[in-house]
Amino acid sequence: MATELLSRPNTELTAFVPELVYFEPDALNYPKGQKIMKWAEAAGLPVRMTSSHNRITGLPGESELEKYKIAKRTLVVGIRKTLKFDQSMPSAEYAIPIATGCMAHCHYCYLQTTLGAKPYIRIYVNTDDIMEAAAAYMEERAPEITRFEAACTSDPVSLEHISGSLQELITFMARQPLGRLRFVTKFHHVEPLLGVEHNGHTRIRFSVNADYVIKHFEPNTSGFNDRIEAAGKVAKAGYPLGFLIAPIIWFEGWEEGYSRLLEKLKATVPPEAEKTMTFELIQHRFTKTAKRVILERYPKTKLEMDEAKRKYKWGRWGQGKYVYQDEQAAALREFITERIFEHFPSSTIDYFT
Repeated sequence: MATELLSRPNTELTAFVPELVYFEPDALNYPKGQKIMKWAEAAGLPVRMTSSHNRITGLPGESELEKYKIAKRTLVVGIRKTLKFDQSMPSAEYAIPIATGCMAHCHYCYLQTTLGAKPYIRIYVNTDDIMEAAAAYMEERAPEITRFEAACTSDPVSLEHISGSLQELITFMARQPLGRLRFVTKFHHVEPLLGVEHNGHTRIRFSVNADYVIKHFEPNTSGFNDRIEAAGKVAKAGYPLGFLIAPIIWFEGWEEGYSRLLEKLKATVPPEAEKTMTFELIQHRFTKTAKRVILERYPKTKLEMDEAKRKYKWGRWGQGKYVYQDEQAAALREFITERIFEHFPSSTIDYFT
């Protein structure tokens, strides 16, 4: 099963169903935890208890790579104990933690390294505590508006049919004059969100890319057409809409690839969404650690990670990464920016990084 995920085409992706579900004991003291337990039992899924996600052992698989793939299909239901939010610039002021981990196999993803050797998918059931912490951050920054990014450590749309956490956050944020919610997704399963009262305070963004990138580097995600159809649905539901073009990759024929991307967006995005539409542009980058991990987990990847071709850029936390040389980065930024404003002159580009 896990091997099949790496070659599955990006079409008609069904909603995520884990192969194994763990519960931390305290999770069952919360209504959300009890609800997920009933869902898992009704689905006939293997259910186990664990004192902590850090103590899970004995996953099936003969090699570390096989165990990694199974871990990506393992759900852990627990409590978010740390309620100090990380910063999330430039996307938002803070990351709001409702889940960790992702079932997708995007070769370039920074979660490859940040989640370590056990990339379980974790859902946190104490959303009331999380929203209370968010309220304190808003009060601290008043009268400024505070933006919260819900997709820093996971793709919450892919888990919404299990957790319902986004619906809770959207409803909560709709009542906050100084709060805004944001999240980005590569999945099309947005139906649970379409009837939720949002008051325009939640921006839903879709990660999109050239066909070459989606085909070669984004296994087990929704196909481009499914993502754009979902974007149309959330736009018609009145949500502010955005697109994250990331990672922007320099490949043979990249100009045609990104031109076609913007042409397809123009042909499918509802015109009424264009006035408030935003774009975020992120060039491909990697660290030495990420390169090592990616090559271990996806040894046949076509992802270019040649340090000699790149520029070394220091990050905010004293860690460096390899980005494109200035000339290449400028060419990518200028070309894609021109195509965006050609097709969407009323849109906003939030940043290129």
